[in-house]
Amino acid sequence: MSRFQNASEPYVLATVVRTISVTAAKAGAKAVIDRDGEIVGGWIGGGCARAAVIRAARAAFEDGETRLISLQPEEFLAELGVKAGDEREGVQFARNMCPSQGTMDIFIEPVLPRPNLVICGASPVALALARQAPTIGFDITICAPSEDHPAFPGQGRLLDGYGLDATGNADNYVILSTQGRGDLAALEAMVEQRAKHIGFVGSRRKIAALKAKLSEKGVETQKLERIQGPAGLDLGAITPEEIALSILAELVQIRRQDQRVAATDNTPSND
Repeated sequence: MSRFQNASEPYVLATVVRTISVTAAKAGAKAVIDRDGEIVGGWIGGGCARAAVIRAARAAFEDGETRLISLQPEEFLAELGVKAGDEREGVQFARNMCPSQGTMDIFIEPVLPRPNLVICGASPVALALARQAPTIGFDITICAPSEDHPAFPGQGRLLDGYGLDATGNADNYVILSTQGRGDLAALEAMVEQRAKHIGFVGSRRKIAALKAKLSEKGVETQKLERIQGPAGLDLGAITPEEIALSILAELVQIRRQDQRVAATDNTPSND
């Protein structure tokens, strides 16, 4: 677990939380599963539990949601009125085909890397973002000229200029708040990066003008369309701190979108 966390690698922790009758693993047993679906540490039982756990782990990597799976003999499932693959009140049921015929409940917990906010520039909005973003779960990387680095004491990773090394597994969100100091260079560098969102702090007119210049330099239209702005939700923000708050609100909205859709899809119908 420490190795994965230090390398910003996602993993799933599977924990046996309850057993009934004879089972190979007992409550408290744990296993670490990598994103390839391999158990790379620990143990939660033999092949009877392994297939169901790995299926649940792969699904957890996809949506980031925890799961509780209940592995039971077929006759026990029938008594409950469920079959393998059904879900009831947050419990997903699977069939135990082992001769032991025991029941095992296993909690599946995805542990995903913290998202990374890449802040370009050292404007007042950039400084406010660097202060606020860690409080809502973002790591930060600051891309700015080295002479501006003292403005970010102890705040995240500092890079000189806009040569971002985007290796790693965390989701990157990019906000450009250069405000006249290297706007074009920063945009040109960031549209080439792997990022879930690229936002620019500036007016629509300014963004359009910068996109036109990048287009003249041969940047593809598809890449230019990734630039969104003005960055942030329309909260009527005025101060740098308020603008930073509106930007972070937009990033949270983007980050949680898939999870909100999944939650809505799983809401029982009243029909």
